[in-house]
Amino acid sequence: MPRGRYSLHDPHDHTPLAEEHFQCAPGPSGWRYVSRLTTPTGDHQGSVDLAIDELGRPIRLELHAADWQVRGAAIDGVTWVRTDPTGIHATEGNARAHAFTGTSPAFLVAVARLLRLTPSESATRVRLVALTDPVLAPRTVDQSWALLNREAHATDNDPLTVDEYQVTALDTGEQYAVHIAGDVVLAAPGIELEDLETPPSVFP
Repeated sequence: MPRGRYSLHDPHDHTPLAEEHFQCAPGPSGWRYVSRLTTPTGDHQGSVDLAIDELGRPIRLELHAADWQVRGAAIDGVTWVRTDPTGIHATEGNARAHAFTGTSPAFLVAVARLLRLTPSESATRVRLVALTDPVLAPRTVDQSWALLNREAHATDNDPLTVDEYQVTALDTGEQYAVHIAGDVVLAAPGIELEDLETPPSVFP
């Protein structure tokens, strides 16, 4: 069960945004990721609890940020309920999308599991609902993912297989690289893996 810590920063000016302390593991029904987020000064900022099934679909999502909360799942596309800090007003939403995305590295692993790409120059298009900080406002985004390279690196234990993806935001044309080993993001825009206590899990 990998546990560790990511640092999250603004991908453009590198302003520190948060530390994400996580643990994750594959299970009989898929994969689960839980984390808590703290500000750069150490204050509580939010949490992530994401479970996906063996096909990579989100069967349960619970996000907390700045007292806002979103619960969601893959129902008729994806469906979610967003609750304001008072806990009184809840808004339900639905979109013809494949999954969720957001600032947490968990979403990159989940999309990679959903797409199951093989190394190729060809890209696969995916529609996602992005839940954006600080108030978890939902918006639909279209991306294309291509698995450019899969490389095994020698370690003290078993070889570590690293997948290099090229992700394109189809609304802006912006492209960026995402490196994933098993269920851990090694590098991506705005994300750095600072600490990892145990090796990444290997998906069957």
